[in-house]
Amino acid sequence: MQMCINYGQFKKIMLKKGYIINDDYNRKYPTIRSINDKKAVRMYHLGEQYLPKNIANKIEHNPYYYQNRYMEFIHPKKKKQKYKVYKYKGKFKNISKMNGIDVLFLLLFHLLGLLPKRENYQPLSPEMKQEVRKMERYSNEIRLIVSEKLKTIEDVKGYIEQTEKDIEDVTNLRQKYRNKLRNCTDDNLIKEYKTKRDECTTILNKYRKNLKIANYILEDTPKVKEVIQIEMQMKNGQKDITKTKKKDRNLNR
Repeated sequence: MQMCINYGQFKKIMLKKGYIINDDYNRKYPTIRSINDKKAVRMYHLGEQYLPKNIANKIEHNPYYYQNRYMEFIHPKKKKQKYKVYKYKGKFKNISKMNGIDVLFLLLFHLLGLLPKRENYQPLSPEMKQEVRKMERYSNEIRLIVSEKLKTIEDVKGYIEQTEKDIEDVTNLRQKYRNKLRNCTDDNLIKEYKTKRDECTTILNKYRKNLKIANYILEDTPKVKEVIQIEMQMKNGQKDITKTKKKDRNLNR
């Protein structure tokens, strides 16, 4: 309401944010709904201040410079922005051949506006917008998926099982070197055992990090599917609205 100076502008802002207001003259009760919801809510249920006539009355008293906010939101100017870079290790030319969870996460990157990178792009759904905060986590997940060629959830579970065994083996090996160090008096052997022990620690750190990421993949995959479905529904809904408006304009002409 603080981004416009008339009710028509307000409805356009709400539509771009993913909300449809239906207040036709032949409708007894004005309604509002999210693009990804089928059921609408009568606006008087939200409170007297949210009735279209009261919203319009308040907006009409806004300062004229609010018009600038409206124009910036509806037609954002391209600005040079600093982005945090997330690297994907893989070949995008082969994406058409993919059919597993790798495609799922790449599609998520695309709907977030990062693949390909699009300036001033924002997801439609609130659910997808929240996923931006987990980009570093998702970046680590897609790297592991591609590097270990994990196609299915079963592949991920198998990788977790094998990694747990590897961690146990390396942990036992490191303990052997620690035991040898306790009674060793030879400086050369001490140096060798310490080097071997530290190598085991480095390997363990990598295994544990990858194990954590793999468990995140199991945890995140259902959520990723859900937010992708919601975002696609909102995109399709917005396309349908645009088509309907074009048809209405043509009929009026």
